[in-house]
Amino acid sequence: MRVLLVEDDALLGDGVRAGLKQAGFAVDWTQDGQTAKLALETEEYAVMVLDLGLPKLSGTDLLKWLRGRKSKLPVLILTARDTVVDRVAGLNAGADDYLIKPFDLDELIARLHALLRRSVGQVTQTLQHGDIQLTSSTHQVSKNGQTVELSAREFTLLHELLLHVGRVQSREQLEQHLYGWGEEVESNSVEVHVHHLRRKLGAELIRTLRGVGYVIDKEASRS
Repeated sequence: MRVLLVEDDALLGDGVRAGLKQAGFAVDWTQDGQTAKLALETEEYAVMVLDLGLPKLSGTDLLKWLRGRKSKLPVLILTARDTVVDRVAGLNAGADDYLIKPFDLDELIARLHALLRRSVGQVTQTLQHGDIQLTSSTHQVSKNGQTVELSAREFTLLHELLLHVGRVQSREQLEQHLYGWGEEVESNSVEVHVHHLRRKLGAELIRTLRGVGYVIDKEASRS
């Protein structure tokens, strides 16, 4: 799950980026609205965390530009502006949620998971596929009721495939969800993570379409 974090406060931005990465998100962090606009034009994100008081281009103007492009990207506003007028203005500009500074990182992560669920029409925090269950809020995966330990990137990859059961995703698309700016991507990283998931959860779970990508079928065969 790749996040665009737009926050000009260096200390806060660094802390939020670290916390989101620890929670399994791939994070791209920009510190002004103009750079964020360029990122949105060239990259693909699952959600954006947006400060309003930005240099070069305000968060409000960036949000209006984004919605003017008919983008449905979920946006959570982070701001110290805590009046009702400010909250209404942000929501009217196209924000999906609003969090006042200072805030609890766990609440931010919970709100982002809620936005992501709504964006794909998922009602609950739990994804179920056969005997496999994934709960996004607790980062837990189980098979036949038994907890299965996954690395952060294995969890993210599984979560992305389960969110889009039946839809083939290319290696490049999956890498977008696994790695943020500045993170080294090894040439076979997705293949390695898929191999580990098959070993832990079953060889038939993820199907490879050579030269195309990976998919979890809607009706997975079970031995």
